[in-house]
Amino acid sequence: MSILSREIHTANEVSFDVTKTSRNYAARKRKGKIMEAVLFTAILLALIPLVLILFEVIRRGASAMDLEFLTSVQNISLIREGGGYLNGLFGTLYMVVIASVIAVPLGIATATYVVEYSDNKLVPLIQFFTDVMTGVPSIFVGLFIYTILVQNDGPLGGFSTLAGGMALSLLMIPIIARASEEVIRLVPDDLRNAAYGLGARRWQVVMQIVLPTANSGLITASMLAVARAAGETAPLLLTALGAFKIVPELLGRPQAALPLIIFNEARGPFEPAHARAWAGALELMLVVLLLTLIARAISRKTQS
Repeated sequence: MSILSREIHTANEVSFDVTKTSRNYAARKRKGKIMEAVLFTAILLALIPLVLILFEVIRRGASAMDLEFLTSVQNISLIREGGGYLNGLFGTLYMVVIASVIAVPLGIATATYVVEYSDNKLVPLIQFFTDVMTGVPSIFVGLFIYTILVQNDGPLGGFSTLAGGMALSLLMIPIIARASEEVIRLVPDDLRNAAYGLGARRWQVVMQIVLPTANSGLITASMLAVARAAGETAPLLLTALGAFKIVPELLGRPQAALPLIIFNEARGPFEPAHARAWAGALELMLVVLLLTLIARAISRKTQS
């Protein structure tokens, strides 16, 4: 009788444990569903401003963007209708290319040094200044280039395409460095160790293993910086200044840019200028989108 009682007691305990476990599982499942709903709501709230901005830019800009706008230069008069932003598009691409040539190698090199040579005493100092540069207002960068370059009486002095490109490059370097640093950290250590085991030197591991593996992420990091630079206005006010014509010269003449023209025409009271400003905003958005798609295509080609 006592054996039967013990078996019944044990069965009851097992049944109680199973019931308790199922209740805990149900509670965890409910909590998971609640957190999933909260995160989904947070994503929707974050996307609402973006969707509204895109909708407004497309709605207002598409009606003013025509063939004349895409193929003609800026109209000097803010009151007259017509004219386009071809000079601004040319100047933006010109300065962004210059900035990318300067910033992309320096940013990736900085990130590589921070990750692959982390035992060096200079790494914390580099990371500190990179973080500081990321948070510096862009107008300060423009003021810095204006002081050391634009005000210079030498051959590099004056408002110019080069001054605008250098200002944009200073904004791009910390963005590329920080984003590339995270990408390079994702490269598995097993790849590095295997290369070291085969007798490769550190620079060979970096150039032939780490950077090719992180290639896709590095291109994405560079495009983030390009998108930031293409939309900057404040530093260009003090370095490129603006122009009403297409300026192919690197030095000696002010240069136009899409953000500068949009800023100048949007702040006025005239409706024709406002229409062109909305079209310019849409054009700038499409340029960044096109550059991003080109970068993704290049990234896929290099991976295959």
